[in-house]
Amino acid sequence: MCGIAGLWSPNAPEHADMALAEKMADTLYHRGPDGRGFHIARQHGLAMAHTRLSIIGLDAGDQPIHGNESDGTGGLVLTANGEFYDYKRLRGLLRTDGFEFNTKSDSEIALKLYRKHGLDFVDHLRGEFAFTIYDEEKEQLILVRDRFGIRPLFFHHGEEGFFWASEMKAMLAHPAVPRTMCPKAQLHQMMQVMVPGMTLFEGIEALRPGHMLIVSRKGDGFEVEDRCYWDAAFPLDGEHDDLPDEEHIENVRAALVESITFRLEADVPVACYLSGGIDSCSIIGMAAAIQQSPVKAFTISFDDTRYDEAHIATEMAQKAGADQDILNVKALDLYGQNFEDAVYYSERTFYNTLGVAKMLMSKHVREVGYKVVITGEGSDELFGGYAQFKADYFLHDPAYSETAAGDEMKQRNALFSGSVLAEKQISHPAFEKVMGFTPSWIQPWMLVLERVKPLLSEAFKTKLGDYDPIAAIAESLDPAMLDGRHPLDKVQYSWIKTMLEGQILNWGGDRVDMANSLESRPAFLDHHVAELAMRIPPHVRIRDGVEKWVVREAMKHVLPEVLYKREKFAFMAPPAHTDEAKTAEINKLIDKWLSSPKIAELGIFDEAKLRASIEDYRQSDDHTQNTRKDIILNHAIALHAMGDLLA
Repeated sequence: MCGIAGLWSPNAPEHADMALAEKMADTLYHRGPDGRGFHIARQHGLAMAHTRLSIIGLDAGDQPIHGNESDGTGGLVLTANGEFYDYKRLRGLLRTDGFEFNTKSDSEIALKLYRKHGLDFVDHLRGEFAFTIYDEEKEQLILVRDRFGIRPLFFHHGEEGFFWASEMKAMLAHPAVPRTMCPKAQLHQMMQVMVPGMTLFEGIEALRPGHMLIVSRKGDGFEVEDRCYWDAAFPLDGEHDDLPDEEHIENVRAALVESITFRLEADVPVACYLSGGIDSCSIIGMAAAIQQSPVKAFTISFDDTRYDEAHIATEMAQKAGADQDILNVKALDLYGQNFEDAVYYSERTFYNTLGVAKMLMSKHVREVGYKVVITGEGSDELFGGYAQFKADYFLHDPAYSETAAGDEMKQRNALFSGSVLAEKQISHPAFEKVMGFTPSWIQPWMLVLERVKPLLSEAFKTKLGDYDPIAAIAESLDPAMLDGRHPLDKVQYSWIKTMLEGQILNWGGDRVDMANSLESRPAFLDHHVAELAMRIPPHVRIRDGVEKWVVREAMKHVLPEVLYKREKFAFMAPPAHTDEAKTAEINKLIDKWLSSPKIAELGIFDEAKLRASIEDYRQSDDHTQNTRKDIILNHAIALHAMGDLLA
């Protein structure tokens, strides 16, 4: 795990300055505190920077990595962030083809595979990664991001050249990169859901998951090709794998064993995150069996019993013989400087302080000596785990007639009304057009948008014009990947393309883990596991109203009975209105970041309307509406803090 940054500016070679490259690398120190390296080629206007977190090849993995003239890889330079699994087998095969290796790093296989297979080399890569290869002979730069966007990668193509980095702050550290905030993106962040590829800053884009950019020198400028090399391709409805239940179960079990085995490999100790959910509990159970020794398990405990799952995690730890370490997160921990730090590292707003809690956990994990954790993200996305997915399955699968099941599910999840579950059904024509219905997962964020719109200033609304953020999200989805699919596959696909990368893997994953130089490895998001999951029929993923049925059955032998039978419970930090101490802390952030001068400076809100909304929030005892206002306040505070924090 590392940080990468760089620029290619042939017409302004002065930008490829070592001092400026070092300044960019300074902002990524948290991603790679174990070392740094640079490749500066002023004659090409090229600068590549790398900060290293040593996980594999501890003493022989420095980057940038250069190719060898003797094996045909001369003139190639690589900087990589992440892990390539199964690299030992690939190194062996590449050696038989005559390729030579200069390091013990897994990253070096990318250079050799590129030379052997051309741009199809990405098909041979397995893992979580974001990397760049510069090909001097072709005058070409290649940027690649993993299939789900586990590792971040951003770019800016402007008049001054082409810039890229693991985090936007590294690009913003270079004076040639503009730092103007985008009004459309500000609106999207206020309602939580971003358009894929969009960032808070004008002219800075996120390379989309499963995509590569091919940047080629053309005269005085660049030709940039954005190529999708992988997508979450669900089969047409009725064309899923028709297998006996036991075969589906065994296939899932075998795929997870392989994925977890790969992710246990490192030259440093590997731990696991352990919540009270099936996913992390399955991983801890399998990891304990694979390595046949106690696994270190880290659990977050909240001071509100309604949201705390630590007792279930403890039962799982005892069953697996794991060495459990519980971090108790209290109300005061989730706000103040910790809140601001989470905004700084995430580079976006968040609706819930879960990301703050995870950042505190990653700090604790590093303090006790671990650099790598295996996590459970991705299981809900692939196996139909979220309550919102079940709601659409109940509503839109013509074979499912028990509509009361959806109502009962919402009653059991009433605690999350106003956040991940909408209290009423609403729709939008753009989603109706592309999907045939409006997915339940976006409806609560549409209701947040309804609350936000009346608070906006007239000047900000003028900037937006007739922009429709919901339509922009719907229209970003590829109809070819939705047409003819089962309703469950449609909602899973739409979530994977938006909320998985923009939320779960951002402020719920890499960004808050790497804030403390901790590499997280989500075993369910191995693309071999994913491709298997997508071919499993919907009624095997969700069986008789039981979400992730096939995963439960595959993991039945390692899970405690209480967890095997338990319905999915959203992992979320207690919102601010649920506790007086939290309310007091968010009030301090309101006073600091939503002051009159700050509101006037950013210009998003009509101050009088925002103040009235805050006062109404302080007087209300409606849980659903207060949860929604908690969301709006979290976003508003973060947006007003962002400019100062990233200065």
